[in-house]
Amino acid sequence: MTGSLEGKVALVTGAGRNIGRAIALRLAGDGAMVVVNGRTDRAAVEAVAGEITAMGGKALSCIADISDPQAVAGMLEAAEAAFGGIDIAISNAGLRRQTPFLSMTLEEWREIMAVALDGAFILARAVVPRMIRRGGGALVGLSGISTHLGTPNRAHVSASKAGLEGLMRALAVELAPHNIRCNCVAPGPIDTLRGASAGAMPATLGESGVPLGRKGSVEEVAAIVRMLVGPEGGYVTGQTIHVNGGAFLT
Repeated sequence: MTGSLEGKVALVTGAGRNIGRAIALRLAGDGAMVVVNGRTDRAAVEAVAGEITAMGGKALSCIADISDPQAVAGMLEAAEAAFGGIDIAISNAGLRRQTPFLSMTLEEWREIMAVALDGAFILARAVVPRMIRRGGGALVGLSGISTHLGTPNRAHVSASKAGLEGLMRALAVELAPHNIRCNCVAPGPIDTLRGASAGAMPATLGESGVPLGRKGSVEEVAAIVRMLVGPEGGYVTGQTIHVNGGAFLT
């Protein structure tokens, strides 16, 4: 598929490491110009952009909090100045927490919602008019298996991801006349570097519960995102695609 995204511009939020980084590299490898976004870790974001340029691609690193409409607007203005517009937007940014429900504060609840759900709304609201001007586009939200399994201590994370899936289904129908496709990818247990705030992977997501008997790779998740945003996914919209080794069956 190398080159089949030539001329397209992709924005990937939360792209400094793990799944976001893999998505950015995969899209760039197939010819897309990539806006690499992160909230605070400038070194990580610039490193991913550097990887893309080192392999002959084009990348722009942007530090912006996607829960801040002004920051998102500034990022998109920079993207348009550099590359001319946006064709693909990947809402990958999110915060992972493990907090018992009865210990969960409203402030923590809102913090999680602000990034994973509000951020996806803010980003979509900002990029869709630009996509319409370019004749169409693709939105992909990164959901997760937790919201489908009912994982303990993640009520806020599960609710935010369930909302993200609902948002993408609604947008898929509303934006179809503009040739904008909207989908979610829901990873299962994936081999990633977990931050301290995320805690240990819940026992319910261990390899023993995966029929394929292993964790997935970030590249396997990126491959599904790649399919959805390219011409191969031209007839797929409003879906949640599960990448979990059989740990959850739809």
